[in-house]
Amino acid sequence: MSDPNEPEHPPIPEDEALARHEAARRDTAEIEVNIFDGVRGHDGNPVLPVRLKADDRFCFSCHKGVSCWNACCHGADVTLTPFDILRLARRFEAPAAEFLERYTVPAMWQQADLPVAKLKMAGKAGDGACVFLDHEAGCTVYDDRPATCRYYPLGLAAIKMKDADAKEDFYFLVKESHCKGHAEDNLQSVSEFRRDQGIEPYDEKNRGWIDILMKMVSWMSIGGPQGTAPSAQTKQMFFMVSTDPAGFRRFVFETKFLETYEIDPDIVEQLKTDDEMLLALGFDWMKNVMFNEPTLTMKPDVLQAAIARSRDDLGAG
Repeated sequence: MSDPNEPEHPPIPEDEALARHEAARRDTAEIEVNIFDGVRGHDGNPVLPVRLKADDRFCFSCHKGVSCWNACCHGADVTLTPFDILRLARRFEAPAAEFLERYTVPAMWQQADLPVAKLKMAGKAGDGACVFLDHEAGCTVYDDRPATCRYYPLGLAAIKMKDADAKEDFYFLVKESHCKGHAEDNLQSVSEFRRDQGIEPYDEKNRGWIDILMKMVSWMSIGGPQGTAPSAQTKQMFFMVSTDPAGFRRFVFETKFLETYEIDPDIVEQLKTDDEMLLALGFDWMKNVMFNEPTLTMKPDVLQAAIARSRDDLGAG
């Protein structure tokens, strides 16, 4: 409501008013991203919209004696994280590319407009059972199950205020109408649940991937540098880093990558066999390419050559 003591102003055109409203929104906006929504059903509004911290407590237990056992493993929307893919590919003793071809479908993570791999579900409409479900034994890959499955019935979200230096993770409950696990007498804190489900190493290994998703959502919400979206080639490289360690390893060792960036020789040697280290390097590289973050350093001669080419392109050579 306007202040009656303020002098009157002429009406603001609609498009200018919208522009001012958008500028004000950007100044105070929160960028909130649901990384894991939980294995969601179709019963209206299954998310309990309460932010939970590590010490907050909730009741839940899932076991074979619960009447809904395995129900959440049908028609589930499970985006596989990079560490999910590493673990599952190792379980099947198969290259990650082969694992993806057999058990996943390509998709776009719409919030960030970046390519991801999703777990296959049976049925023409993808509303059947998970490819890893045995109706008698349950999950056949339980020890290496994806992060989304480990989090259930929690969702993971990250929030960052505009211009804030750091983002903050928080959690929320997913309550589907069919799920009877919430009625079980098993009170636990979020941190206890995460520890029991083995989630912590997944979050650690996936942090670079999550950071990029967060950054892209921020760009799409409030505008990134030059307002430009990543090129098709950049998206393709992001997908390779996320899903194909063998392909990215070939890129590192068979192109001029190591001639371009300053990387410690001991780390270079480890990159030949250590997929987790390769993953960390890959997302540092993607942050540098996509957002110009100083996560990798160009070698001086490469940088000087790039500056010289830039000067020539600008007619200042």
